[in-house]
Amino acid sequence: MPFKALGLDPKILQAIAEAGYTEPTPIQAAAIPPIIAGTDLIGIAQTGTGKTAAFTLPILTRLAMQPQRRGTQVLILAPTRELVVQIEENVLAYAKHLPLTIAKVFGGVGERPQIQALRSGCHIVIATPGRLLDLMNQGYGDFSGLQNLVLDEADRMLDMGFLPSIKSIVKQLPKKRQTLLFSATLSKEIEALTHEFQHRPKTVQIGRRSNPAETVAQWVYEVPAHLKITLLNHLLRDDSLNMVLVFTRTKHGADRVARKLEQTGVKCATLHANRSQNQRLKALADFKSGEVRVLVATDIAARGIDVDGISHVVNYDFPMHAEDYVHRIGRTGRAQAIGDAISFISPEDQASLRALEKFIGRGLVRKKADGFDYTASAPPRGEEPPRYRDPRARPQGQGRGGKPQGGQGDQKGQGEQQGGPPRQQGGKPSADKQGRPQSGGRDPRGQQKSKPQQRPPARADGQGKPPAPAQEQPAKRSIWRRLSGR
Repeated sequence: MPFKALGLDPKILQAIAEAGYTEPTPIQAAAIPPIIAGTDLIGIAQTGTGKTAAFTLPILTRLAMQPQRRGTQVLILAPTRELVVQIEENVLAYAKHLPLTIAKVFGGVGERPQIQALRSGCHIVIATPGRLLDLMNQGYGDFSGLQNLVLDEADRMLDMGFLPSIKSIVKQLPKKRQTLLFSATLSKEIEALTHEFQHRPKTVQIGRRSNPAETVAQWVYEVPAHLKITLLNHLLRDDSLNMVLVFTRTKHGADRVARKLEQTGVKCATLHANRSQNQRLKALADFKSGEVRVLVATDIAARGIDVDGISHVVNYDFPMHAEDYVHRIGRTGRAQAIGDAISFISPEDQASLRALEKFIGRGLVRKKADGFDYTASAPPRGEEPPRYRDPRARPQGQGRGGKPQGGQGDQKGQGEQQGGPPRQQGGKPSADKQGRPQSGGRDPRGQQKSKPQQRPPARADGQGKPPAPAQEQPAKRSIWRRLSGR
């Protein structure tokens, strides 16, 4: 079925053709007609199936068929900054021949440009819930004429605790609207959300519910925890692992894995909540361009990553929940391409593995890495793994043009790309998705770290005066020097 059979606007069909697409994916073919007709819709599909275009194309068609109005007519909510940026890229590509204005709203950057965009009455707003709610509570944004609300990656927004913010936003929107909800899984919480926000929605489901894509080969390596980094280095000797996304449970774990890989010559980048917006965007850009071979990320930061060509996903730390496993491995095998998902299973992960296999309704294939010693004892503390130099890596410390290149840690004087905090316009600090100021060097509560002033210890007599400096003792003289008077 060609795109022109779906009832899309001619200008949008022109943009689709210019983008090189000829036929819709299954989720697009099933979702586009009812959305154009104005029906509320629940779309269940894995990442990489074209679900962004499944709601973008029909919404743009509805806007093209109507007279131009002032004020925001479409609101798209997504869980992460990266996903907001990627959705905006899709909308801009398909709306290139339409006189529409688009704004993106998310935390981690200055509010002023976003406030100006909301004041101007952009036709389409793409936002994370936290920052948008903060700006709406300040009185910015006119949503009185809103026609379409889209909740993308709804399951992950609930996992990240955005439900209260979403409910507060929806309360301020017109009740008469079209609401579209897209998710990789359909849990009881999502079903409850649809009852609250939607009116007699149509459900479109592609593939089995909560099942990984069929184009992803899934392997399990049972390995002691202390040998995981050594096994990862061993596997990376295979050049077929050319674009690898590695998942860890924690931010510190991501930094540690990346540091160990770089010490063995593997070009890496990290993606987690402690990285600034500019650092995260640069990490994604370097990964897409092939500048780095491995991207080490946490679940929340990697949510919504839209990168084609990922050859392998590695679950370095096995996920605690089966849904997270489905989301992780959905980063490879996209758009009918073949991908591999590798999971490292330590003894303490066996129960989680059994729960996953029950969840997806199949057992995962166990593999052994050729030539790898699974019986090696844990290395002494501080000892590095065996060194392996990636033949594609440049000498350490050299980037393009021979200039020094920063590693994972921040370096003074190197600017934003070297780990420094992003520069803010007007000298104002940036703000997170809740509107709180952000800057480099924060503690977990978002407060600026600073060293307390060192005060001299109080004297025992309570007078608070610093003790007198110890007087230098004369060097001891030998008995011969004392007898001779010298």
